[in-house]
Amino acid sequence: MIEGHGDDSYKYQRPITANFSSNVYSRVDLSALKAHLCRCINGDGASDLPTSALSASASSVSCSLSSYPEPEPYTLESRLARRHRLPAEAVCVTNGATEAIYLTAQTFRGTNSAILQPTFSEYADACRMHGHRVTSLYQLPSVHEGGLLPEEVRMLWLCNPNNPTGAVVDKDYLTELIERNPQVCFVIDQSYEYFTLRPLFSAAEAAAFPNVLLLHSMTKRYAVPGLRLGYVTGAPNLLHRLRTNRMPWSVNQLAIEAGLHLLEHDVPNPLDVESYLQEASCLRLALEALGGLEVWTTETHFMLVRLRVGKASALKDYLAQEHGILIRDASNFDGLDAGFFRIATQTCEENDRLVEAIGQWLEA
Repeated sequence: MIEGHGDDSYKYQRPITANFSSNVYSRVDLSALKAHLCRCINGDGASDLPTSALSASASSVSCSLSSYPEPEPYTLESRLARRHRLPAEAVCVTNGATEAIYLTAQTFRGTNSAILQPTFSEYADACRMHGHRVTSLYQLPSVHEGGLLPEEVRMLWLCNPNNPTGAVVDKDYLTELIERNPQVCFVIDQSYEYFTLRPLFSAAEAAAFPNVLLLHSMTKRYAVPGLRLGYVTGAPNLLHRLRTNRMPWSVNQLAIEAGLHLLEHDVPNPLDVESYLQEASCLRLALEALGGLEVWTTETHFMLVRLRVGKASALKDYLAQEHGILIRDASNFDGLDAGFFRIATQTCEENDRLVEAIGQWLEA
């Protein structure tokens, strides 16, 4: 893991009061989840799921911190499988989507991997850690020209919607690409699947392909990054290979219990994606109106911005130190230069603060 991921407010003395650097949508009411986990820790009961909703192998999950969790999170996998109408063998729960990335790279150690750039750095880091021969792609092949990936590629990594650009690969095109390249395992990270209106693969659709692994993030969906909770869906034979490399107890008891609770109860204020994306569009237009910025088109809640003059690192320090606002310096993404930064849409009031503060910096 390299330096420069988002949410690094610890670097600044002034308190951060508006955080645009992390793509986690934080306006989620988790009070019911927190109360439930407190009851579990205090020994007031296990999972509040009805017995019929749990796997046959475990009718309840003890949340005692003095006991080990399930060596593999069978109960949560079973519950997710039912949610997605899949067999339990088609779901593998992980310690966040990041464990899924490293577990996949480990399972397919030494293969030839291509990564659609610019994107999340952990794909390349995980691949290199496990001896992959890594190449970068900056565009996918046209179906009209055959839709074939380079002959040597055996694994393609892509983030959809993509971090940091916010772009979404068309579902019909991606289907054709997968079918025309059966020799390639497609690792599709859909961590931000709940934050776009564009059509994406469902877990069941992806699992019908023999060469697709779909990554999901409950961290992003429910704004629980401290719990680290993600999962992979795919054809059972692919998931079996992943499980042979997953270490025992990689998912802790509180994360398992939180996952079960959230699947049963969701949250009291589910995200209105359409309204949220309208706010993102308003933010994008306000930034463009400042001049001096190139704002990339996005199909999700975060966006990539490039300064026409100056460095993103200088803007980041100014915003943090003078305004208590944090953005993500994106210059360390493959293919991006020192002028790039990424922001994730926040509340209307916070967005207005950001636009005003950047405007002051541009005029200085």
